[in-house]
Amino acid sequence: MMGPLALAFDTKRASQAPLDMLMMKPQNLQLDATKFFASVSTGEEKPFDFFRTFFDGVIAGGTAGVVVETALYPIDTIKTRLQAARGGGKINFQGLYSGLAGNLAGVLPASALFVGVYEPAKQKLLRMFPENLSALAHLTAGALGGVAASLIRVPTEVVKQRMQTRQFYSAPDAVRLIVSREGFKGLYAGYRSFLLRDLPFDAIQFCIYEQLRLGYKAAARRELNDPENAVIGAFAGALTGAITTPLDVIKTRLMTQGPANQYRGIFNCVQTIVREEGPSALLKGIEPRVLWIGIGGSIFFGVLESTKRFLSQRHPPPHPHPKKDPTS
Repeated sequence: MMGPLALAFDTKRASQAPLDMLMMKPQNLQLDATKFFASVSTGEEKPFDFFRTFFDGVIAGGTAGVVVETALYPIDTIKTRLQAARGGGKINFQGLYSGLAGNLAGVLPASALFVGVYEPAKQKLLRMFPENLSALAHLTAGALGGVAASLIRVPTEVVKQRMQTRQFYSAPDAVRLIVSREGFKGLYAGYRSFLLRDLPFDAIQFCIYEQLRLGYKAAARRELNDPENAVIGAFAGALTGAITTPLDVIKTRLMTQGPANQYRGIFNCVQTIVREEGPSALLKGIEPRVLWIGIGGSIFFGVLESTKRFLSQRHPPPHPHPKKDPTS
C-alpha cells in the first residue's frame, strides 16, 4: 500500500514563478512524497484580519450548527436513549424532538464560538508552524475551538440529554430543577468526560477534513465545490464518530445519572459499565452515532464552506500596501 503523500508548494523557485503561483491558484499544488502531512506555503501572505476572520467564522459556524442540529436531532435522540438504557431496557421512540428548542439556544452560540475561535487560530498557527506540520495546526486549532465552545456546549448537552431521556419536558424547567437539586455544578455534570470526548473529536475531525481537502485540491488542481466539501465532511465525521463512541457512552452516562451519582467519575463509570454490561456496552449507539455524525459532517461542512465563501465575496478586496518611496 502506498505511504501517505504530502502536499507542498515549491517555494524555492517562487521568484521565477508566474503570477498565478503568487496568487496561490490551486493548480500549482504539487505532490511531495518526502513529507508526511499536507502542507501549504503561502509565499507572500495576505494580511491577517483577526476580527473579520472571527466574525465570519461566528456567522458561518452558527448557521451550520443550527442547520445540522435541526435536521438530525431525532437520530441524536435515539442514540442518547440507546446509550442511557441499562441492561435490556426498551427504547421509547416518542418525542424525538424533545428539547430541540432549548438545544438550539445553546447550539447556535456554541457553534458560532467554535468556528469563530477555530478559523483565526488555524490561520495564525499555519503561519507559525513549519509548512509540513499543517496537521498539527489543524489539531491544535480544533482543540482550542472545542475548549471555548465547551463553556456553552456542556450545559446545553446536559439539559438536552435529560430531556431526551424524558427526565424533564421543558428547557426552563430542566435548568431550574437541575440547579435547585444539584447546584450550578449540575449544569456541568460530566464536564471532564465531555472534554475527554469532544476535544479529541473536534481536533481529529477538523484535522482529517482539512488534510483531505488539501489532498483533493492538489489532485483536482482547482477549488472544491459544495458537494465535494460535503462528501469529505461526511467521511471525516463518520470516521471520527466511530473512533470516539466509547467516550460518548461515558459522557452520556455521567450526564444523565442525575443526583443519584451512580458513577464516581470517568474510570469508575468505565469499570461499572464493563462489569455490569460487558465491554460491548461501550459501543452502544455506534450505528446511529456514525450515521448521525456522518450525515451531520456532510451538512455542517457543506453549509460552513458555502457560508464562508458567500461572506468572503461580500467583503471588499484588501487595499494594497502603498510602496515606500526609496527617495524619501
